[in-house]
Amino acid sequence: VYIAVGTPPAADGSADLSGVFAVASLVGQAMTRPTTVVIKSTVPVGTADRVRELVGAGAEHPFDVVSNPEFLKEGNALDDFLKPDRIVVGCKEDRTREVMGELYEPLVRSGNPIIFMDNRSAELTKYTANAFLATKISFINEVANLCDRIHANVDHVRRGIGLDQRIGTQFLNPGIGYGGSCFPKDVRAMVDMGRQCTYPMRILEAVESVNNEQKTLLASLMAKHYDNGFSGRRIAVWGTAFKPQTDDMREAPSIIVVGRLLERGALVSVYDPEALGNMQKVFGDRIDYSDDMYEVLDGAQALAICTEWNEFQRPDFS
Repeated sequence: VYIAVGTPPAADGSADLSGVFAVASLVGQAMTRPTTVVIKSTVPVGTADRVRELVGAGAEHPFDVVSNPEFLKEGNALDDFLKPDRIVVGCKEDRTREVMGELYEPLVRSGNPIIFMDNRSAELTKYTANAFLATKISFINEVANLCDRIHANVDHVRRGIGLDQRIGTQFLNPGIGYGGSCFPKDVRAMVDMGRQCTYPMRILEAVESVNNEQKTLLASLMAKHYDNGFSGRRIAVWGTAFKPQTDDMREAPSIIVVGRLLERGALVSVYDPEALGNMQKVFGDRIDYSDDMYEVLDGAQALAICTEWNEFQRPDFS
């Protein structure tokens, strides 16, 4: 039985586990045979212990609780599921390891491993992976901002360090910050975990701070170019989703960029191949929308590119 419900962030950055716990209680009450209960949701360390208590309160049959975090990239989830880099399984019982190994055997025939560990380590693995990737993004954005001030080329620097196999090239593209449903939530959750055990996560606090500032940078640079005045100027925006291959607008940097442009009096026109409907839910009729990437440029005096869609990589400049 898989538990795969949302764990949205609470106001203090902690994960809201009410859905997970509600399902755990139902599973315990409904159990009719020995059962393996698998937590697929992203949950803080110690959640499996609480789920074990809730299932056990209603269960009349043997069971074990597995922590089995997902590492799916939005927009590429099916391929990631069928061809995983690794599968992480946290559990207590040897029999449970056999069950999970048999279940996932078809997905690891290419040799990528199933890694077995305790529940708490499995829970922390998911947060640590996302937090590290978020750290790479904020790090290269800080380097990019430094390059801007000392007249170096961050693209050259990025390529120079990315070929070091210890570093790698992924998540080293500077930009306007990360967004989405995972990185912001998981970084805050790890900061909250540290707060609860009186160990401040200083690097991750800095990662989030840099990211929040980065989201405001593009509009600030544009405002500086126009002497802080956008009044009556039309600004075009390509891309609104937080990343390509999705229509997801959760914590998308484009929301901050467009908001800052509007605050300074700009007229904004936006294009995104997938996310215009969700962008309209955020801004309504305060901005203009187009389903043609070149049409939004009509009358515009500047173009802000806020999502790395492939069609924006080599536009027809003429």
